[in-house]
Amino acid sequence: MSGVPVEGVYGDGPYPGEFPYTRGIHASMYRSRSWTMRLFAGFGTAADTNARFHELLAAGSTGLSTAFDMPTLLGRDSDHEWAIGEVGRAGVAVDSLSDMTELFAGVDLGQVTTSMTINGPAAPIMAAYIAVAEANGTPRAQLGGTIQNDILKEYHAQKEYLFPPRPSMRLVTDVISFCAAEMPRWNPVSVSGYHIREAGSTAAQELAFTLADGFAYVEAALAAGLAVDDFAPRLSFFFNSHSDFFEEIGKFRAARRIWARWLRDRYGARDERSMKLRFHTQTAGVSLTAQQPKINIARVATQALAAVLGGTQSLHTDSYDEALALPTEEAARIALRTQQIIAEETGVASVADPLGGSAYVEWMTDEMERQAEEIFADLDRLGSGSMLEGVYEGIDRGYFVGEIAEAAYTFERAVNAGERITVGVNAYTDGDDRAPRLLSIDPEVEALQLKRLEGVRHSRHDDRVRTSLDGLAAQAADPSINLMPALIDAMSAHVTLGEITTCLEGVFGTYREPEVL
Repeated sequence: MSGVPVEGVYGDGPYPGEFPYTRGIHASMYRSRSWTMRLFAGFGTAADTNARFHELLAAGSTGLSTAFDMPTLLGRDSDHEWAIGEVGRAGVAVDSLSDMTELFAGVDLGQVTTSMTINGPAAPIMAAYIAVAEANGTPRAQLGGTIQNDILKEYHAQKEYLFPPRPSMRLVTDVISFCAAEMPRWNPVSVSGYHIREAGSTAAQELAFTLADGFAYVEAALAAGLAVDDFAPRLSFFFNSHSDFFEEIGKFRAARRIWARWLRDRYGARDERSMKLRFHTQTAGVSLTAQQPKINIARVATQALAAVLGGTQSLHTDSYDEALALPTEEAARIALRTQQIIAEETGVASVADPLGGSAYVEWMTDEMERQAEEIFADLDRLGSGSMLEGVYEGIDRGYFVGEIAEAAYTFERAVNAGERITVGVNAYTDGDDRAPRLLSIDPEVEALQLKRLEGVRHSRHDDRVRTSLDGLAAQAADPSINLMPALIDAMSAHVTLGEITTCLEGVFGTYREPEVL
């Protein structure tokens, strides 16, 4: 601000852009390209969310991020018995190609990158997105974006799985293989620690469980016959940025270092792009309070700053009212403006890894790495030398669920005892607790979506629907066949998401979580 000229980087090497990329994956970091400002959006009908997408793009958002409602996340149609009262509530309802078409109406999918947060039914949802893009003249090879498709953390934390772990992993590797062959700009898996942290894990557990899942996907893809450098450059990650400022920065720096070393030394990567861990960050929704909700703006700003100083490639900032309801347009705009202030006014983007060399930050980075390596060693033993088998075994034994539950209990007990301060909750409680104006979902949304779904079923060609589902079932029974072409065909025939899920359940079965005492 005073006009003092600054260099692009300070301190000793290895510098940003150099192995093991602790200080960042690019030499110039944000001096040459800012992070993508991507706000998570989705509610009501596809038309409602489409309008929010256009508002965010007009306000300066540089990417889209799609939140689906609970029935869609569970692979069910809006008229399923599980969907009653949930349609369009926590995200947008997508039952068929018709909804996906309306969701992205007027958006040039060849120019805007899109993130879709969905896991169990990720493959059919991605098939619908491809079908919409190609119907609008955008070849699949031009599509850029990310589908979360991280089924392993569903068994650890989020619980939105459809099938048992092993056939679910087959769907993930089918998407990885399909993208490696036909969609070079697409990230086929966003390995997510976000939901692990939101479930109550510590920062070190989030780091270790997430990277362990990433190693498991690498081993699954290698077992499917892919070469590591053919797919690893397109694997991406998704982390939480919580309130312990320096711990979070250390976590991000340790993540890059660990991934680089494991990909080179254990999995034989030679392409440096395979070793560079790229990640999206979201501020910690679980840290937001319903009490004095506007002070959440300060929490979000601090967490977002930690993500930027940790070197994130894209960032979602939560809206201050999310402890109470889906974000209003005003709250979403403040969340976006928070990122823009950090990027444009603070100067933190002028120097790559500006905290590199700080004794405390370097110690914290080492400590996060040390704790994560201890967990990797345990999982490696569980899998007799295979991280993939170790993760499967950890799921079967309830290891991940138990560890996260214990950490969440410890944290909550500290808050209740007043040993950990949460402003507005157990300290400084004399503020304004009045709820701001909230976004409410009109009950009519569910009726409209059911009518829309009924219309799809009446207007399609039943013979083509039957043929598509029969073909999908037959191919699902043969693990040597990649299911993505059959899923694109089914979605193009207006087969619904729920019908596809039911078809695959007939082959793969369903999953029941083991009890953890």
